[in-house]
Amino acid sequence: MHDDDLTNFEQRGAEPLPATSDHGYVDHEGARIWYAMFGAGRSVIMLHGGLGHSGNWGYQVPRLMSSGYRVVLIDSRGHGHSSRDERPFSYELMASDVVAVMDYLQLEKAAFVGWSDGACTALVLARNAARRSAGVFFFACKMDPSGIKEIEHNSALRRCFARHTRDYAQLSATPDQFATFAEAVRRMQKTEPNYSSRDLAEIRVPVAIVHAEHDEFIKREHAEYLARTIPAAECILLPGVSHFAPLQRPESFNTIMLAFLGKLPF
Repeated sequence: MHDDDLTNFEQRGAEPLPATSDHGYVDHEGARIWYAMFGAGRSVIMLHGGLGHSGNWGYQVPRLMSSGYRVVLIDSRGHGHSSRDERPFSYELMASDVVAVMDYLQLEKAAFVGWSDGACTALVLARNAARRSAGVFFFACKMDPSGIKEIEHNSALRRCFARHTRDYAQLSATPDQFATFAEAVRRMQKTEPNYSSRDLAEIRVPVAIVHAEHDEFIKREHAEYLARTIPAAECILLPGVSHFAPLQRPESFNTIMLAFLGKLPF
């Protein structure tokens, strides 16, 4: 399936998630954090991108389940089904939410698959809670502001934003506050994270730095810098896709993701 211009995503969203009765909320630091679990096996926690929600992983969850993994989805605070308080968004705070969900579900260790803001959160976890992380699949984000491109708006970005707006209205407990929510997320993205090369060198878990050939937001040289600086990292280029590869060409994305997860010792 190809959806390079996100026409299908704008109209229908991603593939619907499988049914599960294993879902709920964890109260943490002024927010109710939504989670859902699917399948059985080694645990993989999926962390979605900014302004989105866990349903955007609809093309990935069934493949992970059929490959023998237990998939844990978490809506970041303020996103999807999860609420937030008045504090500014931060990757450190969202990482602590993930640990709270892991504690609640009694998951000692998991692999993390992060997309955009979720990738930042996953790498923060790898540094701050290394014993809980089997490895990080880091797709399409930066770890300091120098990695951001000058954004050229295109039809795919407009379609994605339109889908996020509609989904927020359907899922959020504050459905009329998307503009305020989006501005708060943007403030975080402009200034965080701010990891130095020394910070990155402290990350010792296996990491795949995955960069899309046509990423609208992240510089390729920044992805290459991350892979050089994190001791146990590799750099993988996804050709023919952009920041939205899990939706555009899910089979290509899934193949790379599963190959990385298959090498992890957990």
